[in-house]
Amino acid sequence: MSDKAETRGPATRRRRTTISNGSKWPDAGEKPSQPPAKAKTKEASRHASNNGKVDGEMGTPEQRQLPDSPKKQRSVVEDFNERLSCHVLQESLLSSASGYSNYRGILNWCVVMLGLSNTRLFLENIIKYGILVDPIQVVSLFLKDPYSWPSACLIIVSNVFILAALYTERRLAVGTISKMTGLILHIFNLTSLLIFPAAIVLTVTSVTPVGGVLALGIYTVLFLKLYSYQDTNRWCREIREAKAMRLTRSYSCPSVAQSNGSAVHPPVSYPGNLTHRDMYYFVFAPTLCYELNFPRSPRIRKRFLMRRLFEMLFFMQLLVGLIQQWMVPTIQNSMKPFQEMDFSRMVERLLKLAVPNHLIWLIFFYWFFHSSMNFVAELLQFGDREFYKDWWNSESVTYFWSNWNIPVHKWCLRHFYKPVLRKGVNKFLAQIGIFLMSAFFHEYLVSIPLKMFRLWAFMGMMAQVPLAWFVGRFLNGNYGNAAVWISLIIGQPVAVLMYVHDYYVIHHGSTT
Repeated sequence: MSDKAETRGPATRRRRTTISNGSKWPDAGEKPSQPPAKAKTKEASRHASNNGKVDGEMGTPEQRQLPDSPKKQRSVVEDFNERLSCHVLQESLLSSASGYSNYRGILNWCVVMLGLSNTRLFLENIIKYGILVDPIQVVSLFLKDPYSWPSACLIIVSNVFILAALYTERRLAVGTISKMTGLILHIFNLTSLLIFPAAIVLTVTSVTPVGGVLALGIYTVLFLKLYSYQDTNRWCREIREAKAMRLTRSYSCPSVAQSNGSAVHPPVSYPGNLTHRDMYYFVFAPTLCYELNFPRSPRIRKRFLMRRLFEMLFFMQLLVGLIQQWMVPTIQNSMKPFQEMDFSRMVERLLKLAVPNHLIWLIFFYWFFHSSMNFVAELLQFGDREFYKDWWNSESVTYFWSNWNIPVHKWCLRHFYKPVLRKGVNKFLAQIGIFLMSAFFHEYLVSIPLKMFRLWAFMGMMAQVPLAWFVGRFLNGNYGNAAVWISLIIGQPVAVLMYVHDYYVIHHGSTT
């Protein structure tokens, strides 16, 4: 080294560097591994890459050390970037574009608010009217005279129509009567099944409206069951006559492996199904569609059976209490605005009636379609428990009517919709035909027991056709679901008030 270099050496600040052999400090007499200018340039670039961090944060120059790998350099850069930026491109949670769907907290809030508001209404009702619940009074809804039971007698007489269908099928199976004769007998039996109870309810004064609804409801169910019974047996005869490969089974019947969960219930084949035991099993089974071999559960679950029985008894009492305590006073107070045609008061009464009416309808749905039908199915070891689907998620009117009552939907699909389509009728007309049939039975079950014909139920059902078209055409998703709920909450109280008002005017001469 030169003298100049030796003179300047001790005064020069020694820097910490990382060299290839792992030592941090060069020997005292050694020359640095790179010129000072180059070292300064590297130091400056290191400061620039660290985004201007001050020396105080990194320590004194003797304490600073270059990263020994690109991975450490990246981690330092990411750390600084995280400190400098706190915003990303994203949508608000309540925006539809966010994709967020967990609204359980809001749902719980709605349930709490609904419970609190209904509790307030219930307390207001108790304070205003007192306790109106009287279980003994319910008996008068079914009986005017304790020694006269016309509705019960009418239900017992229904066995005549059941046995007539069975014996007609037996004669057809052995060929003692012709197909045309059997068809005429079935038509006469099914027509009488609707006309006979209606005539009794209209002519016998001791039949109460509630008893008439119960009797006509049972006859309507029998009508649908016996129609399916003769239809399915006719298909079996056609298969047998055509000498198909599986002569003893109907196309409508599931396979034996699927239908029977236990060897206790051996499969039957046509015409071995034409027995009293088979007929009455079908009559009491929670279905409207007949099969030769129903799916059967392997055993009766006693605990499940007792839970359903408890639910049936509890919700029945709750329904009676809500009707007596909540519905009846509200309906009575609604008569005067309807008589005076006070529009604002009519709307107020309608909205006030909508809450208890809808709550009672929901409880009735659970009581009938879940508790009662599961109880009967478990008692009979009936395997198919799909009595309803998720109608509460309906985004269209047609989806609601297809999923809230599965037994009726299956019957309409199997015995009306598909046969009509096979005859060349288009789908829209077939759907209108189903609504027409449903509207007829709704009016049949209301007007005849009340002994007046106003067609409110019929028009309410037929109004579902344009409503279904409008909702399907212009409303989708949550908007369609909201439209379905509004039609359920508002539509039913309108029909109830119409019938109750007309009933009081006709049978009592004035409203109260």
